[in-house]
Amino acid sequence: MSHAHNHTIHRHHHHFGWDHANEPVLRIAPGETVEFEIIDASGGQFGPGSVAADVPLLDFGQVNPVTGPVYIDGAEPGDSLKVTLDSFRPSGWGWTANIPGFGLLADSFTDPAMINWQYDPDTLAPAVWNDLARIPLKPFTGTIGVAPAEVGVHSVVPPRRIGGNMDVRDLSAGSELYLPVEVAGALFSVGDTHAAQGDGEVCGTAIESPMSVVLTFDLVKAENLMFPRFRTPGPVTRHLDAKGYDATTGVGPDLMEGAKAAVSGMIDLLTKRHGIAAEEAYMLCSVCADLRISEIVDQPNWIVSLYFPRIVFE
Repeated sequence: MSHAHNHTIHRHHHHFGWDHANEPVLRIAPGETVEFEIIDASGGQFGPGSVAADVPLLDFGQVNPVTGPVYIDGAEPGDSLKVTLDSFRPSGWGWTANIPGFGLLADSFTDPAMINWQYDPDTLAPAVWNDLARIPLKPFTGTIGVAPAEVGVHSVVPPRRIGGNMDVRDLSAGSELYLPVEVAGALFSVGDTHAAQGDGEVCGTAIESPMSVVLTFDLVKAENLMFPRFRTPGPVTRHLDAKGYDATTGVGPDLMEGAKAAVSGMIDLLTKRHGIAAEEAYMLCSVCADLRISEIVDQPNWIVSLYFPRIVFE
């Protein structure tokens, strides 16, 4: 259900990369509400008929388009832009892919793979994969941010101080995001909408899904945020924790290596238990399993855990 809004920005008003020289497509006052039409992270290169053979053909120069930018009157460097995520209108289609050279375990998974998802955009009933797994859905914005002060075009792929490709699954309906403003007007853009994702997005993609999102904008003057902050409207795990979790761990002095070990352990568990391919288990971890730092004080070793929700297979 979409909230009432003052303006709509259509999908063709998009750009690639952050650049404060981009001309705004809309100028609004604080308190106004805008609907954004979002293209999927492939920039429309994938569709409902796409398969693994299409993955190597992906043009990375066209990935992660963001709709915008929007100029917010009165926004100045040092302010915070408050973005309230009012509602999402999903499309009912999405994709997850293993893209060679991309993802946490890129060295281990060198072949392209893809899952093409269909889901009910009205009920958001769990998306079904091969009659084996059901993925609870939670639409959110993967990429959301404002323009940096630094001159030039900056890739959308890594997150930044001003937001960007944050991939925080709890930036969903009802949440409020606060972004540090670096340029006049903030120049806000949004993209990379997901129907579901686990914390970590370990294979590099979630259920990448085009949809529309309605956002309301306000300003907090002179807050001088160092990095984005956000607040949620309530619990964030109930969509997955009804039947508990299986968890694997990585233990050692390097958090990245610990994360890789935890994910690898879960892939081994899922392939043995459910008879699925390792690439399939990897992609399922990316759309619904959560990486967590479980312990970081008992040096020299830390513990990273991967929580896989049992409800997916039960």
